[in-house]
Amino acid sequence: MSVVSSKTTTAAAAAPQFAPSRRALLLGAAGAGAVAALGPAEAYGAGGPDVTPPVLLTEQATRRLLVLDPRRRVWDPAADPSVVRWQFSPLKDPDYADLAPDVSWVYPSESKARRHRGRTYVLTTASFGFVAVVAHPSGERYWGTAIGPGDDLFNPHSAEILPDGNVAVACSTGAIVRLYAASQGPRATRYAEAALKGAHGLHWDGSRRMLWAIGDDELVAYEVGGTPARPALRRTSAIGLPVGTPGRTPGGHDLFPVARRPGRLWVTTNAAVFQYDTARRVFLRDFAGAELISRKSVKCVGDDPRTGQVVTASPESGLGETWWTTTVSVHRPESRFELVDGGIYKARWWLPR
Repeated sequence: MSVVSSKTTTAAAAAPQFAPSRRALLLGAAGAGAVAALGPAEAYGAGGPDVTPPVLLTEQATRRLLVLDPRRRVWDPAADPSVVRWQFSPLKDPDYADLAPDVSWVYPSESKARRHRGRTYVLTTASFGFVAVVAHPSGERYWGTAIGPGDDLFNPHSAEILPDGNVAVACSTGAIVRLYAASQGPRATRYAEAALKGAHGLHWDGSRRMLWAIGDDELVAYEVGGTPARPALRRTSAIGLPVGTPGRTPGGHDLFPVARRPGRLWVTTNAAVFQYDTARRVFLRDFAGAELISRKSVKCVGDDPRTGQVVTASPESGLGETWWTTTVSVHRPESRFELVDGGIYKARWWLPR
């Protein structure tokens, strides 16, 4: 059992002025930066046991998070805005101005719906430094920070909220996991930090009271210590990821709980999709539909506990970026959604938990 440094760092009180990044200049300012919410907060997440839930997207082409109508198989927000049930962008929103979203909100890379103390939040990150926990449906800021804004030197790739209200962030290029004292206020800057090569995904395991993180080569468990105001991280265990191609890094990517199998985690790598049994400490591909779900370069995966439907997204060729897709794949049974002119990175069922 090894101990990871849990240094605390406090940023300067005044927000610095950031120069536009090389790619942000090319992308420009897409969208007005406001939040639009259609309908009651949870109404579109409800339904009977056979109802397909809405889909939450990180949509990089227009720099937005979108919740889209599952009754439509083709989404064209430009032609039919009614397919959008909720959207978020921090651009031109004064609540996020100190995070310099013009240069930090580039390539949104994560969106997760979470319940915390009776409220619904969306956790989001972007490759050029933006990280926030956004209240749903208002879009108000629970907490946020900008990590190296204006370039992808840190590349925040995922986030998770803990029961005490603190927020963990995985930075892939920066090779770190940070645990911010977000419980102390919307602009709290103190954090604990642990090194993890290629840090990509995070999940808080409430039953074991540990933070899971996935990197390029391993799945790591951290014990959270200290206090809410001065958090600490301690690495307690790690297991190597399955190798897809001998001599190459596995390339861990997404990490998400298996809704229908408590005690298991969805794990995606460059080569395949697995479930990790946390009690047996083994990676498995014994799940229904594995022959279609498990494929290379899957950026996200998750299941609906009511229907068993699994949602995934993986890149397609010929788009503006090599990691984009216009297609959200649904498994068990097989189907798909399409976003017209989209640049989707991740897709998740809208199932706040």
